[in-house]
Amino acid sequence: MTDNLKGRTAVVTGASSGIGAATATLLAARGARVALLARREERLTGLVREIEQAGGEAIAVAADVAGSASVAAAAERVLGAFGGVDLVVNNAGIMLPAPAEQADLADWESQIDVNVTGALRVVHALTPSLLKAAATGPADLINISSIAAHVPFPSFAAYTASKAAVTHLSTTLRAELGGRGVRVTAVEPGIVATELQGHVTDPAVNEWLDGVIGSIRVLSAQDVAEVIAFTAAQPAHVNLSRITVYPTRQA
Repeated sequence: MTDNLKGRTAVVTGASSGIGAATATLLAARGARVALLARREERLTGLVREIEQAGGEAIAVAADVAGSASVAAAAERVLGAFGGVDLVVNNAGIMLPAPAEQADLADWESQIDVNVTGALRVVHALTPSLLKAAATGPADLINISSIAAHVPFPSFAAYTASKAAVTHLSTTLRAELGGRGVRVTAVEPGIVATELQGHVTDPAVNEWLDGVIGSIRVLSAQDVAEVIAFTAAQPAHVNLSRITVYPTRQA
């Protein structure tokens, strides 16, 4: 089934680290050509170099999903380089938890702007290309959500709300685009060991995260990348619409 990714053309947002970097690397290793989108261009360039050294094909595109013009320009560059895309992994996101009464409103707004509106910007820019690709083969929009879309976590109000929006967005887009050949998937991981935890500044939240990560084997970015690749490698008539991925021992 991994052969089904050969010849695919993918865009991965948030590709400079974590799930995005692991996904871009895996898709390229399995034969897709990949556009890596993120703000940190140096990291993207280094990752592209690694992919090319391993025999893959990739380009680095500096972009910030928090800006409509940036996303539109990135899409234009990708389509100019590759002609079209048939696989979009909407992964860019931030997590800035804090108790409701202490939270910085700007942090709440940033999480909605990046995690929700940023995802919408990518969908808006690349859906026409996915629809065109679906006329002749598989086409995938894979949105990275979280178990937080369904599970309440104190101090994570804005983040959980943003991920609930991503999951519901995916459900609605699948109903809209599925009949036209575009598969839409929400991937909802549990705790994943990435640099996302490094953005947390609240001591109580950090203590809780450290306790969970230290007590069980949590997911790796590579684990989630494998799920994404498996999803995209299905036959064109098969749509895995929502995949929840827990560490086995996470309650």
